[in-house]
Amino acid sequence: MSSTERDKVPSAGGPFLTVAEVAARMRVSKMTVYRLVHAGQLDAIRVGRSFRVPEKAVEEYLRRSFYQAG
Repeated sequence: MSSTERDKVPSAGGPFLTVAEVAARMRVSKMTVYRLVHAGQLDAIRVGRSFRVPEKAVEEYLRRSFYQAG
């Protein structure tokens, strides 16, 4: 890939996590992570038949999801 082609590819922003790793970090099921990805609420990249989620996308999702109780 030439440097010009590389400039056109968006940066994912850090290391990638598997769906299982995301589920473990968020303490939800893998199905919940798949639902978030398919609903467009959690960014992911498809690699073959698998999804990889940028670590920054998980952090951003959690930041947006915080609810101030009280």
